[in-house]
Amino acid sequence: MDYRVVSRIVAVLGAVSPLYGGGEQTISEVIVPGISVEADADAVPNRTSAGEGTVSARQLEERPLLRPAEVLETVPGLIVTQHSGDGKANQYFLRGFSLDHGTDFYTTIEGMPTNLPTHAHGQGYNDLNFLIPELISQITYKKGPYYAGEGDFASTGSARIRYADRVDEGLLSLTGGSFGHRRALNIDSFELEGGTLLYALEYFFNDGPWDHPEGYERFNGVVSYTKESANRRYKISAMGYRGDWDATNHVPVRAIDSGLIGRYGSLDPSDGGTTHRYSLSGEYESRDSRGVTSLNAYVIDYGLDLYSNFTYYLNDPVHGDQFRQKDSRTILGGEAKRTETAAFFGADSIRSYGVQFRHDAIRNVALSNTQNRTFVSHVTSDRVNESAVGAYWQEEIEAADKVRVTLGLRGDTYRFDVESDVNTADSGTVSDSILSPKLGFVFGPWGQTEIFLNGGYGFHSNDARGVTKASDPATPLVRTKGAEIGVQNRSVPGLQTALSLWMMQSDSELVFAGDTGGTEATGPSRRMGIEWANYWTPAPWFILDADAALSRARYRDPASAGGKYVPEAIEQVVSVGAAVTDYNGWFGGLRLRYFGSRALNEENTERSKPSTLVNLKAGRRLAKNVDLALDVYNLFNRKTYDIEYFYESRLASEAAGVTDHMVHPGEPRSVRISLNVRY
Repeated sequence: MDYRVVSRIVAVLGAVSPLYGGGEQTISEVIVPGISVEADADAVPNRTSAGEGTVSARQLEERPLLRPAEVLETVPGLIVTQHSGDGKANQYFLRGFSLDHGTDFYTTIEGMPTNLPTHAHGQGYNDLNFLIPELISQITYKKGPYYAGEGDFASTGSARIRYADRVDEGLLSLTGGSFGHRRALNIDSFELEGGTLLYALEYFFNDGPWDHPEGYERFNGVVSYTKESANRRYKISAMGYRGDWDATNHVPVRAIDSGLIGRYGSLDPSDGGTTHRYSLSGEYESRDSRGVTSLNAYVIDYGLDLYSNFTYYLNDPVHGDQFRQKDSRTILGGEAKRTETAAFFGADSIRSYGVQFRHDAIRNVALSNTQNRTFVSHVTSDRVNESAVGAYWQEEIEAADKVRVTLGLRGDTYRFDVESDVNTADSGTVSDSILSPKLGFVFGPWGQTEIFLNGGYGFHSNDARGVTKASDPATPLVRTKGAEIGVQNRSVPGLQTALSLWMMQSDSELVFAGDTGGTEATGPSRRMGIEWANYWTPAPWFILDADAALSRARYRDPASAGGKYVPEAIEQVVSVGAAVTDYNGWFGGLRLRYFGSRALNEENTERSKPSTLVNLKAGRRLAKNVDLALDVYNLFNRKTYDIEYFYESRLASEAAGVTDHMVHPGEPRSVRISLNVRY
């Protein structure tokens, strides 16, 4: 086995296992018998497609973040925004998709999935408000359905977030700012019984610019213990999060234009919610002469109580249209996987295989009509047990001197069991299985240039309540398939650039709509686009990145869909950022994000307004262990919309419903000042 193959093996093992790099160090050293290889953690490791990469802690340090989930905007082409109170999951957009609150983009933190199936507010609901950005050591992202290890919700992509095992010094951070913002964070680690105990505690409060203050308060905590030897590592983590907030939901433009409410006003100040997430997880890794064996397991207790009003008086002119969504569940799951060197018909290869399991015991997922958070009537109330088992195999083969081939196969089996208290006819049990083959080629490198060809099948599950409905049941597992051609170049010192052309198709499906308690048909669709991602470090203290993405989403059967455009599908994204990590005691970052116009209805007669935001971070080291940082969001105070829809609603003074643009204004310029003390 030659040095080039061993280097490739080391890169893959480093990407899949914290035991072999990708931790807190900018330069991580990996040892294989007789060989020492150093890899820059900021560099993109040897890829199997042009749409994957890694993000290090260094890239996040000087990034101004209005919300925790915005760390995902390090994934080129991905947009994170909000249509309601900040205590609920964000809205996500990527590759021609409006991902709603997370459907079709899979996320994990410390090996635990954060997407929630059969959720009260939307399939794949992905609330990342418990995330502490300062703890992140690495984000590994992949785009497209080309990876055997990624299953449900990963058709457009996935992001795996790793927390640090230890910190070199403790951190006490105190922040205050506009609209009543305040935050206190303490992180530290110390040696204990031959291992490392790390803890982080966060308190957060923010009113926001809203006429009815948000009063978003969250408590967040992480404790982990890590112990490792030359060939073994284990880590146990406990996390706890609780949030409470009042919400200003999106409102019809006519309510603002008429002066009924101000730009930051609310039509139902009783909207809002509470949520919690408590988890315990463990992981174990063992290394031998051929590879790595990894095991992980987790248990999560989750709850949400959410009050929303999106149509106001359209359905109930007397009580209004506020509804309560309740979700209470326990999640059990884990994974066993193996990555090793192997031979595939005489060729050197890296073989990965594993089994994943997850069970959601949903004690109650319910929808009811309310007024000022007071019960009016039941719509649905269900108990659900949803189980999923996935097995995968992937072979990365050194087929020739400059040709690598990736073969993959994944199989998933689901069981949906629903007991309905309100609509008893919709109770039932359904099982389904699906196979997803994958294929990829890498050609090169020639002059620091590689070419990628990828294709694969993926899927996403539907809400169990829709799957077991007596009439018009939803398809349990919906097929997706995609293909991509890309090129990566590193010929300019310090510059990594990648260009990709991609397409994806999704089959016809029936999707359960948690806001209405029914199923809504969407036709088969086709999406395609182009992405260009650049990352440049011309000096050790300076980082420049620039990404652009264009997408096109169309229904394949416009006649049945009511038009050819997929509403809310993202079309254009541009992101440019510059960061100074430490220059004579100064640090900071400047970021521009352009979120392009998109179709709001199937005929494309109504479109959203584009938005451009610029955020700034600037700081100064006051002493060896003390620094002061200033974050300015929406630097030029642009009047933008975080989100924009087009549908029918009714105001209290109106005799009938009116179809209008529904908007949630972006926040005006705001400032936060942080004092950071390291000890």
